[in-house]
This record gives sequence, structure tokens and C-alpha cells, in this order.
Amino acid sequence: MKKFYLTTAIDYANGHPHIGHAYEKILADVICRTKRLLGYDVHFLTGLDEHGQKVEQTAKDRGISPQMLCDSVAKEFIDMCALLHISYDDYIRTTQPRHRVIVRDILQKLFDKGDIYKAEYTGFYSTRVERFLHEKDKVNGVWPESEFGQINEITEINYFFKLNPHKQWLVDYITTHENFIFPKFRAKQVLEFLKEDINDLCISRPKNRLSWGIELPFDSTYVTYVWFDALINYISAVYFGTEKFSEFWPVDYHVVGKDILVPAHAIYWPIMLHALDLPMPKTLLAHGWWLCSGEKMSKSVGNVIDPLDYAKQFGTDAFRYFVLREMAVGQDSDFSHELFVSRYNNDLGNDLGNLVSRSSHMLQRYCGGIIPKIMTLESPENEVVNLWSTIRNKVLEAYDRLQFHSALESIFIFIGAINKFLEVRAPWKLAKSDHPKDQERLHTALAVCSEAIRLTATILMPVLPTVSQKILEIFQIKMVSWENQLDWSKECLVNRSLAVKSIILFPKIA
Repeated sequence: MKKFYLTTAIDYANGHPHIGHAYEKILADVICRTKRLLGYDVHFLTGLDEHGQKVEQTAKDRGISPQMLCDSVAKEFIDMCALLHISYDDYIRTTQPRHRVIVRDILQKLFDKGDIYKAEYTGFYSTRVERFLHEKDKVNGVWPESEFGQINEITEINYFFKLNPHKQWLVDYITTHENFIFPKFRAKQVLEFLKEDINDLCISRPKNRLSWGIELPFDSTYVTYVWFDALINYISAVYFGTEKFSEFWPVDYHVVGKDILVPAHAIYWPIMLHALDLPMPKTLLAHGWWLCSGEKMSKSVGNVIDPLDYAKQFGTDAFRYFVLREMAVGQDSDFSHELFVSRYNNDLGNDLGNLVSRSSHMLQRYCGGIIPKIMTLESPENEVVNLWSTIRNKVLEAYDRLQFHSALESIFIFIGAINKFLEVRAPWKLAKSDHPKDQERLHTALAVCSEAIRLTATILMPVLPTVSQKILEIFQIKMVSWENQLDWSKECLVNRSLAVKSIILFPKIA
């Protein structure tokens, strides 16, 4: 089987799940579900970043150990993934021994190669983002307090990882590998950052300032800087140096928010991998932000959306549908309750939910709950069959290009066509006729409708895994892959008994 490895940014153990975390996991999950249905051997990694000054300080403020804090936060994020039906294969925590061992091994390798050195440094340090700031971080000559919080000037001796010697290599790599950063306009931002010299990365913190971290293997008086530590998880999780690592590396898609693309994931991480003589990730996928009335969501502004509330109240699949339908991957998008309700009631309730409900009801009423055979196809039926061929190809291409909003738009065009087909054929009128030809049309119309619904549920599976499975269970179908399941079939559903008489998939929101 073809291998496929996807990683997400690991969440930081000093906060709670928000819509950005939820969207990133859902986006990654849909990509992985699609690949599995296409026959790939998928390894989907996510996890939690547990070290650093903010974690240590928050734990101290609460009167608990840093590990206790991380354990409680890990549960929140794991519970979020469960609620959102995130099908990850591995959940890594940077306090796990498997990670710690590889971090120390890599540090020693880079130290032995001369890529890590010790020096005194004076700089301005932001505890909020846990790094030294540079002139290029300033906006209109000052460091924004809203982004960096309190800033202190610090002079101390630390260990540094050489970045600048690799800068030209990285520029050349980004320039010659057009698929390395998605969307492509983000690559221009990275290259703009690289126009100037880049400071070497301070990869240590003295224990007298921070003790919560992975101890340097070559100096026990220091711990590893949290960002250097965290970026190694993507290789430690697949057991760097083992056969499993060689099976899955390099990463096919690394999914991160646009705010942490530069410098961490598009500069620090590639240079770290290059220094280790490892292949680069195939694509860094930087997604956008969810906004509220055009503004970034913020607790201080009071416009934060709790994704878990929406998933619990209206259903996980409805929430998954909304965020994928509304956001073009890589762009920003607005979230509003009104827009969510509109999508839920119109797309999911009226179009999809009502189609499944009334079709199953008519099959029970007019066919005794047994799906009839497709007889002679006339013009209305042929329009549906031909449209499916076009829609299927469009959707699969959109899935492959990560254009999930376009894929869903196409699917719901097909759903609209099925609903229109039912209005044209009007089975409730044909049922009143005793003419054999009308009875044949009645059975054919309901059979065509059933097959169209089966195909719709099948191709919607990555986005609506629970609802799609419920729909397929109505027809008593179990599906594990898309092989031979996306082709129009006259025989697939013939003589199957409906498992339920009626079903309401999306109760209307008042």
C-alpha cells in the first residue's frame, strides 16, 4: 500500500481548545480520511507541546506540578478530538520518554557536528511567545504589546543553533520546489523574511530561569528551548532512525496555522532537518484564521467561538461541514451564528436531510421498504446519471487539490439535482396511477434516487463520517474504501430492505 504521513502542529499545554485548533484537526482529518478511502496506508499524527516557561509559570500559579497541568490539558484536547471524530493514528506528548530520548540524541548529533555553539547574548525576551525578539518583529518601531506582552532585556549565556549558514540553501529550496508551501502566496512571505540575515536560534534556557524542559545532553545546567524541542516531535513520533521512520518519512502534508508558519515551521524546522541530512516535508500547508466580523477572535474582545459547544448542540458532522464549506484552505473566513444556522437549516436540513427522509418514507410507502430495480431510463433519470459522472470527477479533483469548499459545493449541486428530479418525477402522483408504465416509472425513480443518495453519502464520507454512515446503514451497506463504490450501479441496491422506516438527520434549528 502507498504510504501517507500527515502531521499537524502540536497544541500548546497552556490554553484550552478553540476554533483554530478544531478547524486544523478537522482539515487534517478530512485529508487523511480521503487518503484512506483511496487505499493509502495513512499515519496521522497530532499531539501536545508540554514544555516551556508559560507552562511552568501557570502550574506554579495554580499550585500544581507542570506535569499535572499538562495531563489535564492533554485530556481537554484528546476529548476535543474524540468529539470532533478526529481519526488520528498517534497522539504524541513531548513529555513522553520516546520523544525525550530522540530530542537528546538529535541535540548531541548537531552539537558534535558543530551546528550548536555556546555564547553570551543580550536581547529582548517575550515570555508570552517564549523567544527573543528581533527588530523585524517591530511594528512602526515598537514591539506590539498585544502580541508579545511584557518584554524584558536579558543578558545570559546560552547555546545557539546555526541558522544563517543554511539560509541560501533554504531560499533555493523554496524557490525550486513550488509545492513546498501551500498556498503558494505564503512562500513569498517566507522568502521576504529570508531577505535579511537571520539570527541563530537560541536553543537552551538556563535551569536557574527555567527547569521544565528536556535537559541538554552535553550540559546538565540547561534545558532545551520549547520550540526546538517541539519541532522534533514530527520525527520522534515515527521513531527516527528505525525502519518505521524510513517507511513514512518524509511528511506528505504538515498542517499549521499561518501565524506559526514563520519562522518556526518554514525556517527553523527545515533548517533543522537539513542539518540532520533528512528529506524535507513535501508540503507545509498553512491554513487561515477564523474571524468574527472581519476581526481575529480574542478573549479580550469577547468574540471567541467555542467549537465544542456547536458540536455538542448541533452535531459534530454539522460543525465539520460548516468549517470546511465556509473556509477556502489557506484563506481567512468569518464565523457567525447566523451563517452557521443558515448552512445547517438550508444545506444540511432542507437539502440533504429532507431528501433522505422523504425518499426512505416513499420507499416504505410505495415499495414496502424494498429497493426496486432500475428499469428503463428516460430523460430525467439520464440527467441524474450523467450529472453524477461529472460531479464525481469534480469532487475527487477538488479533494486532491484541498479545495474542500468547492468539493462540497459540487456535492450539494448534485443533491439539489436529486431533489429537482423527485419534483419532476413526482412519485406520489405516479403511485396513484394503475398504468403499468407509471408503476415502472415509480419504481425506477425511487431506485435512481436511492442510488444517487448512496453515492452522495459515499463521497461525503470524509467530511460527514457519522451522517454518511447512518445513510449507508439505511441501505444496509458497509463501506471501507472507495474502490468500485463511486461508480453508478443499477444493481448495488436492488432488493435491499431498508433498515429504518424514517430518519431525521438534522432537526431544524428554530
